[in-house]
Amino acid sequence: MNNTPQQRSFLRSIASVWYRHFRVYTSNFLSNGFPPFFEPLIFLAGIGLGFGKIIQEMDGVPYLQFLASGLFLSTAMMTSAYECTFGSFIRLEYEKIYDGILAAPVTLTEMVLGEILWAGTKGLFFSFAVVSVITLFGIFSTPKVLFIPLVGFLTGVIFACISLFITSLVKNIDNFSFYMTGFLSPMFFLSGVVFPLSNLPSWLRILAEVFPLTHTLRIGRAILFWKTQTLLWDSLYSIGIILIFGLLSIQGIKKRLVQ
Repeated sequence: MNNTPQQRSFLRSIASVWYRHFRVYTSNFLSNGFPPFFEPLIFLAGIGLGFGKIIQEMDGVPYLQFLASGLFLSTAMMTSAYECTFGSFIRLEYEKIYDGILAAPVTLTEMVLGEILWAGTKGLFFSFAVVSVITLFGIFSTPKVLFIPLVGFLTGVIFACISLFITSLVKNIDNFSFYMTGFLSPMFFLSGVVFPLSNLPSWLRILAEVFPLTHTLRIGRAILFWKTQTLLWDSLYSIGIILIFGLLSIQGIKKRLVQ
């Protein structure tokens, strides 16, 4: 069945917002695109290679593979979070890009969805960059690793929704430090990136289940290591976070622009 004109206009408007961000990003592609391929080397050299000589296995898999599988998606989390906090706040408050977009035939919902889609795309790209580096060094040889950037896209969308909601509440760009330090940094260490959740006390394991990164990490590791015990729960939780915070971010940005 063919899409209606309204549906085509809706999708075209979302794509136009995405394409606007894509053009801005690729206008300085060398400076924007090189760090995602270089940063994993620093992390693996600083942590992976050092601890890899001490810790042979973690959660039943070689430690470098365990660490790399976490790095794939934590990278997507951070790049999406930065895009939809600092990046979106600058577009909203300083550059007034949102005002210009809404002056075109684009609704606020379409603009926010375009922002989320772009952040998800950056999550995919950054995950792909890490996968490329890790594969180049022979840490993973399975072709299943090629599916990980899709989970990076999912991770990017999740944290785009959460981060846009936070952006709708923040009045000063410096306040993002509370979000970064108080939420994202603990999540990096308590979601199973560096060590498995089974190493945590029982009360912290409960807290870890609240963190969205915990669930996308398990989805990614289910693909790589066939650990599928909670795959349905992780998928439903991820979708729920997208729907809840997607709606909250749309309402929050709308209220912010009206004010």
